[in-house]
Amino acid sequence: MKVRVLGCSGAIAKECRTTSFLIDGDVLIDAGTGVGDLTLEEMMRIKHVLLTHSHLDHVAALPLMVDSIASMLTEPVKIHALPGTLAAIKAHVFNNVIWPDFSRIPTPEAPFVSFHEIHVGQVLDINGKKIEVLPAVHTVPACGYAVDVTHGAWVFTGDTERNPAFWRRLNQLDVAALVIETAFSNREKDLARRSLHLSPHALAEELDMIDKGKRFPIFITHTKPAETELIMTEIQKFDQTQPFGPNVVHDIRWLRAGQEFEL
Repeated sequence: MKVRVLGCSGAIAKECRTTSFLIDGDVLIDAGTGVGDLTLEEMMRIKHVLLTHSHLDHVAALPLMVDSIASMLTEPVKIHALPGTLAAIKAHVFNNVIWPDFSRIPTPEAPFVSFHEIHVGQVLDINGKKIEVLPAVHTVPACGYAVDVTHGAWVFTGDTERNPAFWRRLNQLDVAALVIETAFSNREKDLARRSLHLSPHALAEELDMIDKGKRFPIFITHTKPAETELIMTEIQKFDQTQPFGPNVVHDIRWLRAGQEFEL
């Protein structure tokens, strides 16, 4: 399985693109601004889009991507999300005000997109990949994903705050890599908690919930561009990164747009 990081920033700036991951070239997890770096041919290969939630930094490129390839589609792009996320997308994006309702264009019988409800705990079989829907704790209905749960899973928390149910399930999985958000620095920890995001202080407490016998790389995502350096410095205060020493607890790394992983 190949994971390509199209975007992993918590906001935009030069070389900062918001959340989107391309799995094996045909499945998109979230549709942030990083999708704009794909060629038309690459966009055409995407048959399924899995959304973690409805916030703009995770869906901004979705209507634009579909518009770019609409004339070449032979079947709808399938959009998978929680019921609350789909309701928000229909009401506030594909509503014939912000953007045309591509679920009824060019015809209701043959639209550009189709919507598919998913639920936490469900395991999807998409193009031969087993993808489990994981719980998240956010200000809107939200989830994370574990991709390829029958082998070594690539796990993405989505946007979340403290989340015991997530860690209970993660400890049952064979994890190849974990991508976890840390949107704010400790100086903004109160804002992080109110907006249901993690700060390094909360991240440290969350990572303590990983079973002690488990070892896998942990990638930090969704940092605000103005705070990325501070966030990573604060994370290093409670843990170490490469090169590894005798007291390393976790292998923590900063995720960057453009990275590719073979799992």
